[in-house]
Amino acid sequence: MAATLLSALLVEILIPVAALIGMVFALIQWFLVSRVSVGGGQASINNGYDQSLLDDEEGYDDAEAVALCAEIQNAISEGAESFLITEYQYLGIFMAVFSVFIFLFLGSVGGFSTKWVSCKANPSELCAPPLANALFSTVAFILGALTSTLSGYLGMKIATYANARTTLEARKGVGEAFIVAFRAGSVMGFLLAANGLIVLFIAIVLFKLYYGNDWTGLYESIAGYGLGGSSVALFGRVGGGIYTKAADVGADLVGKVERNIPEDDPRNPAVIADNVGDNVGDIAGMGADLFGSFAESSCAALVVSSISSFGADRDFVAMSFPLLISSAGIVVCLITTIFATDLFVIKSVKEIEPSLKRQLVISTVLMTLAIAAVCYLALPSTFTINVVGHQPKVVKNWKLFFCVGSGLWAGLIIGYTTEYFTSNAYQPVRDVADSCRTGAATNVIFGLALGYKSVIIPVLAIAVAIFLSFSLAAMYGIAVAALGMLSTLATGLAIDAYGPISDNAGGIAEMAGMPHKVRERTDALDAAGNTTAAIGKGFAIGSAALVSLALFGAFVSRAGIAVVDVIQPKEFVGLIVGAMLPYWFSAMTMKSVGKAALAMVEEVRRQFNTIPGLMEGTVKPDYKRCVKISTDASLREMIPPGALVMLTPLIVGTLFGSSTLAGLLAGALVSGVQVVLGIMQKSISRQVHRIMLAALVQRVLMHIRLL
Repeated sequence: MAATLLSALLVEILIPVAALIGMVFALIQWFLVSRVSVGGGQASINNGYDQSLLDDEEGYDDAEAVALCAEIQNAISEGAESFLITEYQYLGIFMAVFSVFIFLFLGSVGGFSTKWVSCKANPSELCAPPLANALFSTVAFILGALTSTLSGYLGMKIATYANARTTLEARKGVGEAFIVAFRAGSVMGFLLAANGLIVLFIAIVLFKLYYGNDWTGLYESIAGYGLGGSSVALFGRVGGGIYTKAADVGADLVGKVERNIPEDDPRNPAVIADNVGDNVGDIAGMGADLFGSFAESSCAALVVSSISSFGADRDFVAMSFPLLISSAGIVVCLITTIFATDLFVIKSVKEIEPSLKRQLVISTVLMTLAIAAVCYLALPSTFTINVVGHQPKVVKNWKLFFCVGSGLWAGLIIGYTTEYFTSNAYQPVRDVADSCRTGAATNVIFGLALGYKSVIIPVLAIAVAIFLSFSLAAMYGIAVAALGMLSTLATGLAIDAYGPISDNAGGIAEMAGMPHKVRERTDALDAAGNTTAAIGKGFAIGSAALVSLALFGAFVSRAGIAVVDVIQPKEFVGLIVGAMLPYWFSAMTMKSVGKAALAMVEEVRRQFNTIPGLMEGTVKPDYKRCVKISTDASLREMIPPGALVMLTPLIVGTLFGSSTLAGLLAGALVSGVQVVLGIMQKSISRQVHRIMLAALVQRVLMHIRLL
């Protein structure tokens, strides 16, 4: 096999340097956001604007509003931090128990032997003992869990740090507010990408000191890193999702529908819990989710390549190809961010959404060039990939360019398709809004139809990426295609985090009694944020599909399964049961949301009915009580769905064998992609609400003119 152009020493320098660049850039963005003061006085950042703060509303006291913003921000931050700390305590217990289980399960396979054994691939060489594999896999699992936890926590901290600052900057203009929100989102994106990369790289380097030439054992133990990240992501996403939906339903149903008060009216007892939910669900949960996908795709690529010519030839540069792709992605995303914050400054509302979409295009184009460079420099001209049950596949390095690129561009297609089906600027959402004229029944029918229709193009994009990648480089091609979709992770997370930050900014503006113009500006940011949040979910779903298939490939390769024959009864039963699992999981989470929302609704009604002066605004509601209800309910209800996902493969594999488990995983993968793509109704419904509100305002203005 031909040598690579990069040396191993240079790779060992480039990867940590790229991670450090990402961390430093994140800290710079944090510093710029911090220059907006919430302690009183005027904000110091104007980014070229020279606009005075708003003071044109009668009875408006700017100093008092700033103080209220600080108070509300502290309440949201305390609520979010309290929830996450409590959640992580629960997760800590689970991770401790599961770590022991992993150690015992893997160690028992080899009888807890401490002797080096002959390698299966090359009996003349010695491989690490089973006990060492169990220990290092457990350590990698803990590292992945801790990194995922840190990613979610840091995302929550910067989001709650920036929400009031976005509100205060909106007094001067929508451009200033956009920059603060986007920079805050960038902090989360770059910290997550950089932390995930540097921890994985350090783990590989340290594990390599023990494993030596046993690269198969080394990278199999590293796979625990992805498992740890995805485990925390599962519970973080479920727990945060239950929290935010329960608070959202409770606040909207009683406040907006029954009491006819604005969405973020300070008289609503659930309004703080609602804003907390945006941070623990859409920020911390999404951050952990995408980190899990990144960790899993990296580990899947490493495991598959370790049993191919890369591992056999001990080619550290080629083995590090997945990490080099992620390293290049950090640099590309850094350049892309500068376009949004410095080169093309937002000056009007209509420029917000195009600016965010421009980020996707710029990052994709630049990353395509970076992929070509990495493939040329870090891969030998020809190499082989092992395929279970077949002859090894001979692959040219240019084929990996198309594998990674197919995932990258499929992500862009999914993002734009999601934006088309969830933005109020296009016909699909307008049709759903129009259906509301005849009642809720037609609205539900049109909304479900739109949700199901939105599945078509993303699934076709994923299918094309899978077919092309597998044809060119077998399962390794699919693993790096998933990495391609996640290569612009920092930009994708920045865009996704921007939405909840803007949403919180609007809520703070309402609760602090800011002028109506401020709320209009934050609403414009929030409207774009709803769409971009859906784009982020589209990326998460698409990457999860590719990652799941890559992990499935790693599983069948390690288990020696050449064919999954669905005609056989065991495989077919596994397929059917696996296809049912996403529905079972969805039913459990929806029921959990319903129970938590019911408790929230009852509490909000109780406070409205029993606290004198609450509706008049002379008495503050008990916000903490509603926060506690959402916290307790989400933590209690996240365990059963999480246990279903974690335990089902173990039980099926133990009782019915690897062939049935392969069918189960295949069924869950195919069914799960369709389910999650088809029910992204939140963004659609919120955009419908905005269209109807705009139409109502236009009608009122028309009547005023006629009078």
